[in-house]
Amino acid sequence: MRIRMSKAALMSAAMVLGAAAQAHAQEAGEDRGTQTAEDIVVLGNIQYRDRIEGAPPVLEYGLDFFQRFEPRTVGDMLKRTPSAAFAGSDIGEYDDLQLRGLGAGYTQVLINGERAPGSGFDRTFFVDRIPAELVERVEIVRSSSANRSGDAVAGALNIVMRDGYSLDGGYVRGGAQLYSDDEVEGLLGVVYGGEVGPARVLLGFNYQGRHNPKDKFSERFDEPGGSLDNIEVQSDVRDGEDYTFNGSVFLPVGEGELQLSGVYVRTDREEIENSAEYEGGDLTTLVPGFAFIEQSNMAFGADFEHPLFGGKFEVDLGFARFEEDSTEGETETSFDGGLAEAFEGGEERLNFTDDEWTASIGQEFALGGETRFEIGVDYSSRLREGIASEREFEIDGPPPYAADPYTDPNAETDEGLLDGGDFEIEERRIDPYLMLSGVNGRMQWETGLRYEMTELDVTDRDEGETASNDYNILLPSAHLRFDLSEDNRLNFSVARTVRRPNFREIMPTTFEGEFEDNDFVGNPGIDPEAAWGIDVGFERRLGRAGVFGVNLFYRDVQDVIELYNTGTITDDFLDDYQDWLDDGNVGAIEDFVDDEGDPIVYEYSIRNTGDGAVWGAEIDLSTPLTMFGLEDTGVFVNYSWLDSEIDDEFGSRRFNNQSEYVFNVGFIHDMPTLNTSFGATYRQQGDAFTRILGEEVNISYGADLELFVEHRIGERFSLRLTGSNLLDSSKDEVFDKFLTEADQLARNYDEYELETETAGPVFQLVGRYAF
Repeated sequence: MRIRMSKAALMSAAMVLGAAAQAHAQEAGEDRGTQTAEDIVVLGNIQYRDRIEGAPPVLEYGLDFFQRFEPRTVGDMLKRTPSAAFAGSDIGEYDDLQLRGLGAGYTQVLINGERAPGSGFDRTFFVDRIPAELVERVEIVRSSSANRSGDAVAGALNIVMRDGYSLDGGYVRGGAQLYSDDEVEGLLGVVYGGEVGPARVLLGFNYQGRHNPKDKFSERFDEPGGSLDNIEVQSDVRDGEDYTFNGSVFLPVGEGELQLSGVYVRTDREEIENSAEYEGGDLTTLVPGFAFIEQSNMAFGADFEHPLFGGKFEVDLGFARFEEDSTEGETETSFDGGLAEAFEGGEERLNFTDDEWTASIGQEFALGGETRFEIGVDYSSRLREGIASEREFEIDGPPPYAADPYTDPNAETDEGLLDGGDFEIEERRIDPYLMLSGVNGRMQWETGLRYEMTELDVTDRDEGETASNDYNILLPSAHLRFDLSEDNRLNFSVARTVRRPNFREIMPTTFEGEFEDNDFVGNPGIDPEAAWGIDVGFERRLGRAGVFGVNLFYRDVQDVIELYNTGTITDDFLDDYQDWLDDGNVGAIEDFVDDEGDPIVYEYSIRNTGDGAVWGAEIDLSTPLTMFGLEDTGVFVNYSWLDSEIDDEFGSRRFNNQSEYVFNVGFIHDMPTLNTSFGATYRQQGDAFTRILGEEVNISYGADLELFVEHRIGERFSLRLTGSNLLDSSKDEVFDKFLTEADQLARNYDEYELETETAGPVFQLVGRYAF
């Protein structure tokens, strides 16, 4: 947890505070495996999954494991790792990470060990916002420890950025990407690391153009096997630019060390959708849609550690901020007999900031032998506040329409705040912990307790309502690693973790028409989900660099948060019913339908509904084929079988959006005499299912194939050509839609929709030069 400073402050601190011997930095760099720029630009060997020490089950992958395929983002890296699913992402995008297939809110994303605030109300961070080039390694933490935040039911991802010890020298990376619609986007990166006086410094910059052209086709029926109501043909093009800066400074301070670090990511994104709907072959509706998004994510920190009491004393301070300013909307032109007869539309604007200050202090004591005791406390204070507003217009009649339809004299317009559109969320946490670890012969072990105390205030400033909720939770953990032999080892872990409700769910607000015509009412008093988890694994070293592993996991999730029908009829519907009675009609409310012809409209909310379970098996292999005489060929394979069970109003199902499996296989072959390499990866993600009140969705993805060819020129230059999505992968969704809970139980459909989204291949040519 870190104090975060501007980049100018980083350099100033390097000059002011550097008063210790340069030899200290050199020795530390050797201990941490500093690479030269030539090592990064011209890879000498095929890289494999790291086999790390320590009792907790952690998978570690250095950037060089992925680099031959030129991943653009952290999401591109992770899609090759075990149990990393992206069931909510569009084709060609890997943003919403779901470890073990569970929803993104069950996975914790860390940057350099610290929580990263993101745009989602479900506390998620989009991993495609971080360029791969600025990352030293990624760690997939399968089971939580006491000195980490417990928000990791499915696991945690730690993105470790390059720092002052990771690089000697610098290099430039440049290239271009060619998309299926012949659009070309550029990329440029510069990284430098080295000694500045007594300090070690790293600075990096990365620019990346983004483009993702997709096509969608939808067919809508009144029910499965029923008559076709309409079809929709849509183009969806997403353009963007990412700018990223990162830096770090390491300074020796006496026998200790101070690290100052920072990362800043700026994203400008434009999404343009154009759709046309047809009934019986006739055009009925044209809907151009748009979204303009500006986001910035920054994190700055100061970490100090020093030997003390035979162990280590550490203080970390930090600040992280996420900002978003976005406008999203659409217009709709209705046609009758080929002639335009109405024009309507609207837009929503969201402007918010999410600030988090963090601090931690910890002391490790040596208790004799290799036994260590650690005690500490983590503190965080988070404030999210913003404004969400909307504008709408409606014009009945044929064109011409004004250039700005909101000023058209025939337009009916409306604007104002969205429900809950002026909000403030404050969350404060104090999390003390203690941990005991050690080594006894062939056994490494760790056990600990973490107690998380949370205070939450949620304010709807427009309504003048504030709701508060406090909850405390004890999170024990224990890990054991036993070396059966020099090459074989067993891991066993048990830990309790937590998933907090998302911010929208706890707002004291009524969101009108959130689920079809039904309203949603937040529940600030909801309890977080808690889970007991077990991981049991076996790992075997294969030769010099190979690793084979298998891991079985189980999660018993308690107090699962689910949507439900409160049974309360909305005020608007009751008002319409009363007007109906006042007009002289007679009948119970069940006999009345509103102006749209729809039945009763209810208020939905969330509650803790009971327990669920998640389980699966993860197998991974990463090894050279030396046993077959192919020492210049490396392969990796991983397969994750994922399953779960939970009960809702409609029976038993899997956890929403959990893929049935994730499968990856790939190879790299080096031809040293030609200074050339080539390789391929293949990925397949299993089907996922989601069921909430009023809607059920089945999602399936096509396979993804990637190829690369690399040529190295001397010791300082490399050139790579990669191709991704070479199988023109598709995302196919089946939507079952219902107006009410009773209709869903009886399978009385409001609409049945089949949607297919496709995207073409992407080719990338990238060169690197070390200096």
